[in-house]
Amino acid sequence: MGGSKKGSRHKVTLAIEALLEGEHEKLTRKAVELALAGDGRALRLCLDRLAPPRRDAPISFPLPQVRSATDAVAAGSAVLDAMAAGEITPDEASRVMAVLSAHKSMVTMSELEERIQALEDTKS
Repeated sequence: MGGSKKGSRHKVTLAIEALLEGEHEKLTRKAVELALAGDGRALRLCLDRLAPPRRDAPISFPLPQVRSATDAVAAGSAVLDAMAAGEITPDEASRVMAVLSAHKSMVTMSELEERIQALEDTKS
C-alpha cells in the first residue's frame, strides 16, 4: 500500500535495461536502417540523437547596463518592450527577468553595504 512510485519506476527501468542487455547496437543499427529507408519516426529519432533540440539558446537584444536598482527597472522595461515587439519570446523574457531580479538583489545589497560603511566611517 505505501509503495513508492519512484521505486516502481526504478524496477521497471531495471527490467527494461535487462531486456535490452546486449541489444543496443542491433537496435541502433535497425533505427538507422529504418531512417535511411524513409521512416519518418526513425529519422526523427536518429536526428534527435545527433543534434538534440536546444533547450537554451542565446538571445540578443538591446539591454541597458545595470549598475543600480533604478537601472534594473529600465532593463526590465527593455525586456518587456522586446517581448511586446516579438524580438524575444515570453519564456525568454521570463528567464531574463529572473536574471535581472537576481542581479538587482546583488546591486541593492552592495548599495546597502556601501551606505552602512559610510555611516560607520562617519561615526569613527
